[in-house]
Amino acid sequence: MNFASALLPTDFRRSMTRPMRVFFTCTFLNALGNGLTYSFFVIYLHNVRHFSPQFATVLLAASAIAGLVTSPLWGTLVDRIGPLRVALFGYATSAAALSIWAFVTTRTSAAIVAIAMAIFSGAGWGPNATLLSRIAGRELRQQAFGFNFMLLNLGIGFGSLVSAVIVNLAHPVTFSVLYLLDAATTLPAAALFFTLRANGGPVRDHLDDPVRRAEGWRTVLADRRLVNYVLAAIVLLIGGYGSQEAGYSLFVINDLHISVHALGVIFFFNTTTIVLAQRWTLDRIAGRSRTRVLAIVGLLWFVFWIVLDAALAMPPVLAFAALGASMVVFAVAETMFQPVGSALVNEIAPEHLRGRYNAAAGLAWGLSTSTAPLITAIYFGRGLGNWWPLSVGIIALVGSGLMLNLRRSLSPSEDGRSAN
Repeated sequence: MNFASALLPTDFRRSMTRPMRVFFTCTFLNALGNGLTYSFFVIYLHNVRHFSPQFATVLLAASAIAGLVTSPLWGTLVDRIGPLRVALFGYATSAAALSIWAFVTTRTSAAIVAIAMAIFSGAGWGPNATLLSRIAGRELRQQAFGFNFMLLNLGIGFGSLVSAVIVNLAHPVTFSVLYLLDAATTLPAAALFFTLRANGGPVRDHLDDPVRRAEGWRTVLADRRLVNYVLAAIVLLIGGYGSQEAGYSLFVINDLHISVHALGVIFFFNTTTIVLAQRWTLDRIAGRSRTRVLAIVGLLWFVFWIVLDAALAMPPVLAFAALGASMVVFAVAETMFQPVGSALVNEIAPEHLRGRYNAAAGLAWGLSTSTAPLITAIYFGRGLGNWWPLSVGIIALVGSGLMLNLRRSLSPSEDGRSAN
């Protein structure tokens, strides 16, 4: 109880239903497995399987594109057959793909499995967001997304610590063990997720209305609010998650010459901050302009990249301390982006199109994580890696400006400026 009281706002804790508790438990189990392999994609391919960094980053981009192309399909399926079935399919296929990924040795096998993992991962995030939005309801939605994100990072943090103990670049089998453990955690999570079947079916109440029944992707893409958000989020995420996933580990290990073990500790700073700061952030963004909060996210990410670039001129111990501190800054921005962005999208989404709206929002992640590796490959491929963090930081600032411009498309309620 003390733990929950410290991490959760009182009204949210008292209003939490059994389906919400089950959902959050699934989130933690999945995150625990994901934390074992978090940020190792490029390192695994380059430093363990000995593929070039260009191949690794381009494959990361290709995987993101594959996930991007199939995202609308998952959104449509969520609305037609419900988020539960789609998510369970994603659990099963992801577990199989991770098991194979643990033993890839050729470029062809790596490409096939990586793209398969990216495609099937689309059967997880969008359906999960749709289901959580349903079971939390409008009044608790922003807090629910924030708490879910906190649990996600708590699991990743514990997984990262375990991986820091197990992983060894001199012994490739340790990476195989991590990916197999990641696959194994998917199974109990899927079994628990199945108990939410009463909440995870398709919506039927719009079928009696011929106008709403005919609505689909054309209606979704005609929503100017959603389109403006997705465009702004693409740029902002290139300046944040996309570039962090694509090149941060590569830069820290190969340019700053910090060990892979220290890298796991640095990411633990990130996840620990998210766990400790999420309630504090939720309390302070409640009732605030969502677009202004998202603009502040870009500013904080700019600071993160500037510190990373400055670490080039620091001795190793000071550089490690600076990276840990900058990860705290990055994490605070994350605790703002995740609940606010998800709540905004689900605020404007009609129930019978909620799966498509979440899939459209997922396009921002797909486009950013496909573009960022290409940018990273250009910089590192041409020997300009030292300029890469500054360039990404500038992109984050541009994203801030676009988020501020988004405000004109939203009503005060949609922007979070009035009581729900």
